[in-house]
Amino acid sequence: MAPTLQQAYQRRWWMACTAVLENLFFSAVLLGWGSLLIMLKNEGFYSSLCPAENTTNTTQDAQVRWPSCDSQEEMLNLGFTIGSFVLSATTLPLGILMDRFGPRPTRLIGSASFAASCTLMALASRDTKVLSPLIFVALSLNGFGGICLTFSSLTLPNMFGNLRSTIMALMIGSYASSAITFPGIKLIYDAGVSFVVIMFTWSGLACLIFLNCALNWPSEAFPAPEEGSYTKKIKLTGLALDHKVTGDRFYTHVTIVGQRLSQKAPSMEGDDIYLSSQDDVRGTSEKPHEKSVPFRKSLCSPIFLWSLLTMGITQLRVIFYMAAMNKMLEYLVTGGQEHEMVDLRQRAAETVAFYSSIFGAMQLLCLLTCPLIGYIMDWRIKDCVDAPTEGIALGDARDGVPIKSVRPRYRKIQKLTNAINAFTLTNFLLVTFGITCLINNLHLQFMTFVLHTVVRGFYHSACGGLYAAVFPSNHFGTLTGLQSLISAVFALLQQPLFMAMVGPLKGNPFWVNLGLLLSSLLGFLLPSYLFYYRARLQRQHATDWEGPLKAPSSVDL
Repeated sequence: MAPTLQQAYQRRWWMACTAVLENLFFSAVLLGWGSLLIMLKNEGFYSSLCPAENTTNTTQDAQVRWPSCDSQEEMLNLGFTIGSFVLSATTLPLGILMDRFGPRPTRLIGSASFAASCTLMALASRDTKVLSPLIFVALSLNGFGGICLTFSSLTLPNMFGNLRSTIMALMIGSYASSAITFPGIKLIYDAGVSFVVIMFTWSGLACLIFLNCALNWPSEAFPAPEEGSYTKKIKLTGLALDHKVTGDRFYTHVTIVGQRLSQKAPSMEGDDIYLSSQDDVRGTSEKPHEKSVPFRKSLCSPIFLWSLLTMGITQLRVIFYMAAMNKMLEYLVTGGQEHEMVDLRQRAAETVAFYSSIFGAMQLLCLLTCPLIGYIMDWRIKDCVDAPTEGIALGDARDGVPIKSVRPRYRKIQKLTNAINAFTLTNFLLVTFGITCLINNLHLQFMTFVLHTVVRGFYHSACGGLYAAVFPSNHFGTLTGLQSLISAVFALLQQPLFMAMVGPLKGNPFWVNLGLLLSSLLGFLLPSYLFYYRARLQRQHATDWEGPLKAPSSVDL
């Protein structure tokens, strides 16, 4: 039943267009948690934890008034914590499985999981007093299904040759923008459509993804353009990629937005020479002179360890804001009064609903920010060379004899420079975001929303570009998977932080935000170390340029 690669190639535009829509409405939709939380509270999930007299939420038909309280919000937020953890933590095992079995089974499982999650939410809403615990299973399946769909769609750009970067940017942008889905669904919910109907309809649409995959996605993995045996061989100008965009390459390619950064660069280890020798222009290739770099050296390198700290803190900052945004907005309206008047509670609910919708709509900015960070990471890369020997070819020739040109710009150093710029910009925006969170001004929250969206689109891109620059390509998948897993573990801390905010701090987010702001300053340690490491490489390359022409050995990280 599965089509061949040749048939899939003929249908590639249909697959790409549907994959963009599927990513937008079915991938990381859980990140639009603020709007889903309002609907779950209105449906009475875990309302049994609240005193009967505190009835602040009503269903759409206004026939049932459900109590609402901090205990209910803590329990629902725990479900979001688990779901978002699954969304990030399963990247490593999924990448390994997809490398072995291809994107088709991953996509089939993902669409089935998403359909099951919507069905469970619909069924649980029929009797929330008994079935509320099903929300944990539903949110976990939602996160798992979403990341499966994302993984499989990111192999598809291999079918487009020189358009791969553009298609990749669309895939990643639609994934990052999928947080707009729940705010959109909430508008339908507010219009009077029941929660059960919405969830069953969404489940049915997820079944269409299953059918589309079964009919159009091949059982084989999509080969890279230079490996394409099912069409004529496509050659890329100036760069030949040496590996497929496969599952375990996910964050590598997410972060560079499809930019061609996967060419093998000089290795990071002492005397090991790791040079790419593909000659794309002549159509020939020489055997690269390289020694395998032990994975433990990459794993224990300072750059990777600093990146774990930076990415973990950033992930915690981003996820905590998503989880606690409604409570923060509510505090801005009520001022933390313990016994609010009915009209004040009503105004707080309306304000939270309005700002949640605005926050969801702003997620479309990811469609713009993902290509932007890709441009930063790709800045002047094509003007660079890999080794000093390539500098001769750049010079003029007199009487057929090449002469030495000006000192070349090395690709690895330029990639490090771009990574420094990207991380510095991202951390600056993250700190600015933390400062705006400390200011009790409702209108300023629009700026906070923009900063949050931009940071969310930037930080994975900067990390992947860095890994592409300094680590061997055969380590990319494992390193990025481990980074995603550890970042997900960091993000689990948002649950105790949320409980502290609604408990001892009585809803005041100031001290939690201040602590996160101070911790985010640690993110500048990574670009500082990269600056130091780049200076060492520059000194070494200067020595190699002035001395005998040879392939430069790189310094230890």
